[in-house]
Formats: sequence, structure tokens, C-alpha cells
Amino acid sequence: MRADAASGRPAAEAGPVFAPRDLEPGHARLVTVEERPFNAETPLAALDQPLTPVELFYVRNHFDVPRLDPAATRLTVDGRVEHALELGLDELRRLPSRTIVTALECAGNGRTTMTPRPPGTPWGWGAVSTGSFTGVPLGIVLERARPLPGAVEVAFTGADRGEVAPGRTVAFERSLPLAVALAPDTLLVHEMNGGALTADHGWPLRLVVPGWYGVASVKWLTRVTVLERPLEAFYQTERYVYEGERGTPERTPVTRMRVRSLIARPADGDDLRAGQVEIAGTAWSGGAAIREVAVTTDCGASWGAANLDPAASPYAHVRWTFRWDATPGEHVLASRASDSSGAIQPLDAVWNVHGYGNNVVQRLRVRVSERADRAAPG
Repeated sequence: MRADAASGRPAAEAGPVFAPRDLEPGHARLVTVEERPFNAETPLAALDQPLTPVELFYVRNHFDVPRLDPAATRLTVDGRVEHALELGLDELRRLPSRTIVTALECAGNGRTTMTPRPPGTPWGWGAVSTGSFTGVPLGIVLERARPLPGAVEVAFTGADRGEVAPGRTVAFERSLPLAVALAPDTLLVHEMNGGALTADHGWPLRLVVPGWYGVASVKWLTRVTVLERPLEAFYQTERYVYEGERGTPERTPVTRMRVRSLIARPADGDDLRAGQVEIAGTAWSGGAAIREVAVTTDCGASWGAANLDPAASPYAHVRWTFRWDATPGEHVLASRASDSSGAIQPLDAVWNVHGYGNNVVQRLRVRVSERADRAAPG
């Protein structure tokens, strides 16, 4: 038996062996939404910082986590290319690399706020995080392989696989347009927040596509295939498409993240003291830079502009704050982001069959009490 480098535990000599969830420290601090496959949200309070700590970074798994031997792992590059390649992880790491900071969000984030609630993983608001990712630009590898004329897409296959219907087992596969795959910030990633990837986040190698919903950033990457026609696969053409959404052409693929903001603090249901309260949160968009975040403390009767911190990169979230002179009573708080393309968060959820891309304004309720030094005696 050989030792698995991520956990120090023995790994099987052949075939995938699935890692139990206790391989990942810190799961108790995440908000678990499913046990198997393990899916968990980032606590909203953790979004009020430049980078989400790895142990609090949301986890999206479609199947059990494959435990891989990095010494045996190879990345195959094939399809409509002049030179097919097989690259070991050490060889990949010797290629020029770069680091980007980007938000990653599950396309199903906020699904549970839709009515009627679509099927699927019951995400609240926390299926989003921001990380620093280091890896080799995919374009460097594709240039070595030399895509041939007629290539239109690049498909990505992960080591994870499972049953999506009785008797139907698939590998996780997604594709990108060739131009997106060749973009300099589309990375073959081996480090996250300055350390090695963890098993739940795609160790030992994953794709990261900044600006796109997280489904595009295939984990446990084993194969890159250049295609002359669009990929047809379960997670490409049957899921992660918009169906039944008002104003959106049927079966439009899920691609870039829609503009969204969230309140990180206070939390829903908090009891506050009257006086100056700082409301803080985060905002991001896969389409353009955040232009404004408006905040209401009176259920939308009035809105004020939040102060925006500089973004760490064009793909990172923007931290924002808003000073509120809180008065006693119950209040409904909300934030609403817009970006430089003119996109703005909707006040009401735009429903679709699978519950994707729901960037509706988040609302939370807080209670404000008189300050202790002003309260009546007795």
C-alpha cells in the first residue's frame, strides 16, 4: 500500500478509493447541506474578509471524492490536436504559473429561496467563496498540443463519477469555448490560498475559470479534449442549463456568474442595540466590475449607497460597508448590487426549473433594542 499525500493514509493500489469526509479538517465549521456527497456552505460571516479560509471555503461535490495518487496521476490532452500529450503533475508544475484571486459560486446558490423550490442540492446563500489560486495557464498546455483548424470547444473530465439515473453512470464532464480555454487566466490549478489543494477542492489538480459559475472549474482533472463540435454530456446539456426562465432562451447554458451581493453581518435574526451599526457584506459579478451596492434598512422604502473597498482582482468579490443609525424596532435589511455593464440584482427571484443563477436580493430581519444606558430603570 502507498500513502496518500493529502491525508497520510494508505491508498489502494488500483482503482478509485473514495475519501471519507473526515479527511477534510474543519467540516464542523462549514454549514452542511448534504452528507453524501458532501456539500457545505461558507458561513456568511466568513465572507467579510479578502480571502475565504480554506477550511471555510464552500464545498460542491456531485459524487464521492476520489482519492488519487499524485505520483500516478497524469493529465491527458487529446482530441483535435496536432500533438496529444500526457503530463505528470511535476512536469506541469515546472511550467510557468500565475496566481489569480477569484470568487467561485455554485450556480445553485440561493435555490432554497425560490418558490416553488426547484429540486437539487438545497443551497441557502453560502455556496460562494473567494480564493487565491495558483496554476499553469491552460493556454500554455494547449499551445503545446496545437489545436487543429475546426476546433470549437475544449472538454474537461474529472476523476469523479457516479450514477445520475438508475443504470446510468457518468464521469463529470464540462466544456468551454476554445477562446475561453485559451484565455490567460484560465488555469490548471495546484495551489489554493498559498497551500496545496485539499481533497474536497480538487486535489491534486483542478481547473479554475474566473468569472464563471463554479461548475466550469472541473475538479480532480484528468483529461482535456479539444473538440470540433460542442460537447454533449449530462452536466453540459442536461444540467446546468436554464430551463423555463422568463426572458431567457430555453436551455441557455450556465456560464458567467450573475451580479449579486450578500450581507455578511449582522446575521438574520440578530438582536442589536440602538445607535451606530456597521452593516458589511460582499458583492461580485462574472460579467463586469461592481459599480454600486445599495442598502436598505426599511424593507426597500429607501436605499443608501454603501462604501466599496478596492477589489483584489477583476474576478474577486468587493467588500462593502454601510453605516446605519439603528432605531428600536424590527427592521428588514437588504443589499442590491449593480455592475458596470448595467446588470442589477432583481428584487424578486426569477424562477427556472433547476434553480440556477438565482441572484435575487437577500433580505434579513433584525431586532433593535434601546441602548442599555438609555433603558428605563427597573
